[in-house]
Amino acid sequence: MFDFLALITGGVYWKLHSLVIGWILRLYGIRVGRRLHVRGVPRLKIRGRAENIIIGDDVTILGTIDLRNRENGVIRFCDRVTIDHDCRFVSARDGVIEVGEDSVVTAYAIINGGGSVRIGKKCVIGPRCSINANEHVFRRDVPIRDAGFVHADVILGDDCWLAANVVLMKGVHLGEGTVVGAGAVVTKDTAPYGIYVGIPARKMGERE
Repeated sequence: MFDFLALITGGVYWKLHSLVIGWILRLYGIRVGRRLHVRGVPRLKIRGRAENIIIGDDVTILGTIDLRNRENGVIRFCDRVTIDHDCRFVSARDGVIEVGEDSVVTAYAIINGGGSVRIGKKCVIGPRCSINANEHVFRRDVPIRDAGFVHADVILGDDCWLAANVVLMKGVHLGEGTVVGAGAVVTKDTAPYGIYVGIPARKMGERE
């Protein structure tokens, strides 16, 4: 329906739509910057503090996204961030999910932050990537659903690129300029400007 209205109005509809969505988000207590552009309806599951969700200036959201926080969890989109459709952001405990200035998170990405997930400036997070600052405890004597989690922060330096279907495990720190190939699972820190592929991901070269 939204796309049809945008089609027949030459895109003018999205300007009105974005103003209305921004106004509604502010009513919830979410902090919204200037010139928000939204092409969907955010799904909100706020069990923490609404003011801990912060959207900077000139942020673009290209469809419906899922925003969840609980306890003291923070979600922050810095200025000029672009979020594609059907992404999910979950911040819990005292964790901070931050997407740095001019970074892009493409479709179907999932970012889980029981610890913190900090994405640097000018990064590209490819489609269907999964970034996890937590992990289930999996002892034999307790069902996994009852065993709780362990947490460790995930940090991406500036100018990192994750290709499609990459998984970053808890505690990983990607050096500035890291490239991770499609389908890789990153379990250890990476060197600046390294190129990593495979399961588990291993360095296979460097950016020239």
